[in-house]
Amino acid sequence: MSIWHLVILLVVVVVIFGTGKLRNIGSDLGNAMRDFKKGLSGDEDEVKRKEEADRLRADPPASPADKATQSQRDSSDPK
Repeated sequence: MSIWHLVILLVVVVVIFGTGKLRNIGSDLGNAMRDFKKGLSGDEDEVKRKEEADRLRADPPASPADKATQSQRDSSDPK
């Protein structure tokens, strides 16, 4: 296929669809690709969130009251 075939094909496509329709097709295609990539990486994010939730359930973070009690115990320990 030569460059002239591509130019003629491009002119025919622009005449049939119009520039406004081609812009919409381009933006729709871009949004579809972005959503597809987000869907692929979303699985990894979901796995990381589940692992983090499991880790927090197994070892919950200490509350501020627990930290204060711990520091009081540390300071009253004989040295």
